Amino acid sequence: MKTIKYLMMCVAVVILISCQDEEKLVIQDIKQNLSAKSPLASLISRVSQNATSKDNILDKSSCYNVQLPVSVIVNNKQITVSSQNDYKVVQNALDAFSNDDDVVNFVYPIKIQFQNYKTELIANPDQLEDIIDKCDDDDGFDEIDCLQINYPIKINIYNADNQIANSITIQNDKDLYNFLKDLVSNVFISINYPISIINSKGQNVVITNNSNFENSIEEGIKDCNTNSGSVGNQNFVLIVTNGTWNVSYYFDDSDETLNFKGYNFTFNSNGTIMVVKEKNTIAGNWSTFVNSGQNIFLLKFDDSKLDDLEDDWKITEFTSTNVRLKNKDASDGATDYLYFTKN
Repeated sequence: MKTIKYLMMCVAVVILISCQDEEKLVIQDIKQNLSAKSPLASLISRVSQNATSKDNILDKSSCYNVQLPVSVIVNNKQITVSSQNDYKVVQNALDAFSNDDDVVNFVYPIKIQFQNYKTELIANPDQLEDIIDKCDDDDGFDEIDCLQINYPIKINIYNADNQIANSITIQNDKDLYNFLKDLVSNVFISINYPISIINSKGQNVVITNNSNFENSIEEGIKDCNTNSGSVGNQNFVLIVTNGTWNVSYYFDDSDETLNFKGYNFTFNSNGTIMVVKEKNTIAGNWSTFVNSGQNIFLLKFDDSKLDDLEDDWKITEFTSTNVRLKNKDASDGATDYLYFTKN
């Protein structure tokens, strides 16, 4: 069934693309196509975004970062923060007393910069509070700042609605982040490989396809200062057994998340699973183990409705509210994705 579905998708894409002039045939391999919801698109966005989490000791928000230098007041002491090294000075001031409220007060005005690199001058605490209220919910996955994409890169674009294909050249992180942020559901893109990146060890790495790019970023996450959990250790078990979860993303050749709408998963500490949808209950079992150096989350269910979720999923990232899993399908070599979000 998976093979038939994949072939049908390929035929559909070929038909759409064949409507274009020969010089506009820019997306030809469906395996290299990306959409706004593609996991790789999300990872690339985190690589290219403005770093906003490093200064959370100051602002407690990953929605923006505060431009340096800035002056703050902690426990009646004024501190000038001129570089990231001074974040430790602020942390030490906060830790100096155990019976205080650990508040960092800015000396206004301050300038902040958002993930999309736009800046705004903030004149007072009320204005900053308004900004925080408008920030999107934080999923806990911060920027991936120890990788660097070597520019320029070329991206091919296909609009499925009007069947228009073209390409653009991206010159920097700002342009790439905002391009991906503005992608809509009917637009598919492909990166014109090869490209190269500088990895966390300072090495130049040539990237030749989506899978190569995704794996390189995921490897880099382990070395980056990101809030992505400690994959494979006891923290994962403690997190996944706390509360109930829903399927926030499921991809198997296409986005099939809606197939699991309304299912709520409870992963019990004894290795059993209880899945509830309306008045129906499905039982299952889960376990974690290490296979060939990969941390695995194994799922099994007693009802065929959840057969698609049965697999030995590789744990790629997790936070206290999100779990991200992937698995390469043995039948066609395609990668499936499963994300759980805490209710």
